[in-house]
Order: sequence, then C-alpha cells, then structure tokens
Amino acid sequence: MINNAEFLSIFVDIILLSRCVTTVKEIILVSACLLGLRCCYNECNNTDQLILDLRKKCILIPVCPEQLGGMQTPRPPSFFIKGDGSQTLEGIDNLINDRNENVSSHFRKGSEEALKICRLFNIKTAILKDKSPSCGTHQIYLKEKLTKGMGVTATILKFNGIRVMSENDIRRPDERKN
Repeated sequence: MINNAEFLSIFVDIILLSRCVTTVKEIILVSACLLGLRCCYNECNNTDQLILDLRKKCILIPVCPEQLGGMQTPRPPSFFIKGDGSQTLEGIDNLINDRNENVSSHFRKGSEEALKICRLFNIKTAILKDKSPSCGTHQIYLKEKLTKGMGVTATILKFNGIRVMSENDIRRPDERKN
C-alpha cells in the first residue's frame, strides 16, 4: 500500500508538470489502484511496486475511471453481460452490477473523462488494471467468467491512439502474474 509521502510525491510531479513548458519525463496515465489508492469496488487497492518505481523515470497521472464516472467507493462489483467495452462505447447497455443495476453510463462517462485527461497532458501511454470492466486491457469478466476482451476506458484510449498496457505488460515474461 502506498504511504502518504509516496502519494504526495505523485501529486508533486503533477504540479511540477503543470508549471513546465516542456518536460523530459514521459507522462503516463495509470490506474489509481495500481498506485495504492483505495478506489477498487471493494475499497482495496492493487498496489504494484514496479509501477510505483516508474515514478523515477516518468510522471504518473493516477485515474479511477469508475470514480470519474460518478461511482462511489465502495460499490457493488460490475461485469459485462455481453460483449466488452467497445459495445458499451457504441451505446449498448451491457454493464450491470451484482444488484442487477445498469451502470453502463457511468463507465462511458468515466472513460470520456480519462480520455480528456490524456488529451490535457498529451499522454501517449496508459498502464491499466487488467480484468477490470473499465481498465481491462486483455481480459474482462463476462458475467462471472474471465474472458478475452477490453474494458471501456482501455477501449476508448486505444481507439484514440493511446498505447494501452496492463500491469503485467511491463514485466519480463518470467515475472508476470497470472
């Protein structure tokens, strides 16, 4: 879990970036949960030390598309009932939570807000939490089964020319988590 000093360091980087005309560090959008923020549906985080260590070389901009879309933390888990993020962006209501409530509009709004952040900071790369209905880059949950597909935010970013990676994509093959 990220401590307060590390959390503050992330935002200091953002403030310094906003005051610079040019920067030598690459700016990367990152799922906030990977940086230790407790924004997952169940109020946990997915802290990833390798991604935290990227702060030495890059400026990391944390986002939680689900919170940007108006969802609170904690919240009921959500999953696709058909298709993946590309269908959601086409206007198909294919995301529900475990209370059987349609949450597709929240995911669309959050993905659009994440894209705005990328455009604001001219971000070309995003590292997102795989298996998430927002951030899934390779896998998502279709009903309760893990399957190949992309989340809503991963889809909109990729469609707009942003390189989308999962937390596992930055590891050597022998270090990757299942």
